[in-house]
Amino acid sequence: MLVFLDTEFTDFINCELISIGMVTADGQDFYAEVQDFDIGKCNEFVRGAVCEVLGQTANARVVRAALPERLRAWFASLSTSVVVACDSFIDWELLSDALDCDFPQNVVGRYDLGPLASVPEFQHAVAGYHSQPGHPWHHALHDAHANRAGWLAIGGPT
Repeated sequence: MLVFLDTEFTDFINCELISIGMVTADGQDFYAEVQDFDIGKCNEFVRGAVCEVLGQTANARVVRAALPERLRAWFASLSTSVVVACDSFIDWELLSDALDCDFPQNVVGRYDLGPLASVPEFQHAVAGYHSQPGHPWHHALHDAHANRAGWLAIGGPT
C-alpha cells in the first residue's frame, strides 16, 4: 500500500516538526499538529504560510512525546505493507525522527515522488486539488492529498 506523506517544519536549518499528514492511495488519512514545537525556530515564510493554517482540524493537536504512539497506531490500522511516498527526503527524515527511528514492521520502504513534480499531469492535479476551497497549500494533510491526486492523475495504482 502506498501512503503519501507531507510534513511542515520550522526551517531548513533549525528543522523541527510542526505537522504531519498522510493519506493512503485509497483515501484513509492521518494528521497531527505538534503543539509544543518551538515557534522561535520558524522562519518568516513558515510563520505566514504554515502557522496560519494550523488549528483547523479537530483532534489534530498532540504533544511531541505522544506523537510516536499515534503514528504507530495509525500504521497498525493499515494491516498491510506500507511504502511511504514523499516528494522531499526531509519528510522521510521527520517521520523517522517522530518515530524515534523505530519504524513499524509494516513500513517497508520509501518512494521518491520528487521526479513526478515535473510531469504536467501530476502538476495540474496537485494545483487542481489546492484550487478547491479549504485545501490550502503548506498544510501537511492537504499537501499529502494533493500528491495523492497527482499520483492518481498519472495512473498510479490505488
